[in-house]
Amino acid sequence: MTAEALFASPNALAPHYRRFRVAERLLLTGHSHQAWPDRALEGQQRAWLDAAELVDDKWGRAFERADRVRNGFARLLQDDEGLYALGANTHELVIRFLSALPLDRRRRLVTTDGEFHTLRRQLARLSEAGFDVVSVPADPPEDIAPRLVAAVDDRTAAVLVSAVLFQNSRIVQGLGEVAAAARRCGAELLVDVYHALGVVPFSLSEQGLDESFVVGGGYKYCQLGEGNCFLRLPPRREFRPVVTGWFSEFSALAESGPGGTVSYGQGADVFAGSTYDPTSHYRASEVFDFFAEAGLTPELLRRVSQHQVGLLARAVDELDLPAELLGRDLRAPLSEIGGFLALSSPRAGELCDGLRRAGVLTDHRRGVLRLGPAPYLADEQLLEAVACLGAVARELLV
Repeated sequence: MTAEALFASPNALAPHYRRFRVAERLLLTGHSHQAWPDRALEGQQRAWLDAAELVDDKWGRAFERADRVRNGFARLLQDDEGLYALGANTHELVIRFLSALPLDRRRRLVTTDGEFHTLRRQLARLSEAGFDVVSVPADPPEDIAPRLVAAVDDRTAAVLVSAVLFQNSRIVQGLGEVAAAARRCGAELLVDVYHALGVVPFSLSEQGLDESFVVGGGYKYCQLGEGNCFLRLPPRREFRPVVTGWFSEFSALAESGPGGTVSYGQGADVFAGSTYDPTSHYRASEVFDFFAEAGLTPELLRRVSQHQVGLLARAVDELDLPAELLGRDLRAPLSEIGGFLALSSPRAGELCDGLRRAGVLTDHRRGVLRLGPAPYLADEQLLEAVACLGAVARELLV
């Protein structure tokens, strides 16, 4: 599969997504919910058939699928040593992470005001409960790392920050510096890679994040669908999260620890949860296999994404709309932008609704219209979507 084959019309990938009808619809939802390849349905069907055939003995096969999902995430992060706990969503995994921190002694948590709702809401509630939550500005994005470093001290339990900001698609630079500052102070670093995974190549070792926690999932660019999230924990460390599921006991060495304390499993099982629906892992493992067979590497997907975001940006600029209606941040080069185009507008909601009526699906967040391409869309479809945006915007100007 070549990038040029994905720019052309018809797009070479589109036939593999017939059930989502990607060739017939303008789905600029790639930053939020990408279409699933038809191959994913085979995984869902296999999950049902295994349950029907094996009944409660299905878990052996389910755990094999889970391991394939762990390996898929590890490959995307170029990570040979990390351990991967799986969960249905990032919130449950973040809760387990927080419960492993020494919050009785270190009550300071450092973050930014540009985090996704999982962190934003939970940390805001912890602040209400009396924890010292320091939220540094996420704007300007190029200076986030120095602000986080300056906020970390010996009272800090953890720093929590995104690799790519969910609202404006800006890539956060200098995460390795934040990791080093956290280590110096005895704090943990949790990096949310949800908006990087599958669209921005992200090597933990190159970023200096080998000893960091990482959380993310495959609902967006990885096309894995719901229920496929992970918490990567650093190797050769011991943790005892307060929020702990009984699946941790599967690999526990004993029923209880010294003095009757709760024992924990080995490796990632320390952060294991409990009974779950394995269908998501069957689906995800098939999608990971499909990506490998189609040659959809992180490098190729990044090239396609940069081409598509750049194409959208140029086409929007050519609309020559009033800046007070629709504008975009021109400070960042294309290389510092993730997988979608963020357009600022006080009428973002109206623009989004108008686009939907015109057959273009996208979304908006706090005065920002987000246009998210995907590798199964042809250039021609992207230009058609921008033309629709121009028509909707001009109607608002009347």
